[in-house]
Amino acid sequence: MKFHREGIPTLFLTLIFIASVNISAFYLLSDLVIVQYILWALSAFLLVMILQFFRNPQRKTSVNENHIIAPADGQVVVIEEVEEKEYFHDKRIQVSIFMSPLNVHVNRNPIAGLVKYVKYHAGLYLVAWHPKSSTDNERTTIVIEAKNKQQVLFRQIAGAMARRIVCYLKEGQAAEQGKEMGFIKFGSRVDVILPANSKLVVKLNEDVRGGETVIASFF
Repeated sequence: MKFHREGIPTLFLTLIFIASVNISAFYLLSDLVIVQYILWALSAFLLVMILQFFRNPQRKTSVNENHIIAPADGQVVVIEEVEEKEYFHDKRIQVSIFMSPLNVHVNRNPIAGLVKYVKYHAGLYLVAWHPKSSTDNERTTIVIEAKNKQQVLFRQIAGAMARRIVCYLKEGQAAEQGKEMGFIKFGSRVDVILPANSKLVVKLNEDVRGGETVIASFF
């Protein structure tokens, strides 16, 4: 299991914090052994949480030009028809995946193709399952056009805990299906906006794995 590079600064600060607290406790609370044990336990728990949050497991993507795969780990919390107002300005199918702090937070390309649009939006930090989080929260919108000229839009959306969205894609570059394209820190959501004639494969409340689970097909 690899540790994601986006977590290195957080891990470094966590280690400094843990060391400072425990060294101070060793000298200032030398007579309170139980308190020191509690601090050690809490420090170990915090370190384990950071390590698991920023884990970066390998995923095997079965590349298929007709498939749209999950861009993130998590649970499908929304499947509905929407009026997409940022890029397409027409009716589309939205599939939203909620990522809890326990999920892997690496984001991956749902299809292969040409990156047509990338835009970052500053915003609020509503809880990720809030209906307005798609339009009001901090987010980055990406559109990839497949070889068949079908386009898929997906959004990295910050949640109540998330304060940093990372997107590695640039307009005009080629995207490989299933390859890492970004990261969201500490709880979040990813919306996938599909063509209206897409054939859905996933169901509401289903758990999906980024880079592996097929959520829909173009035909």
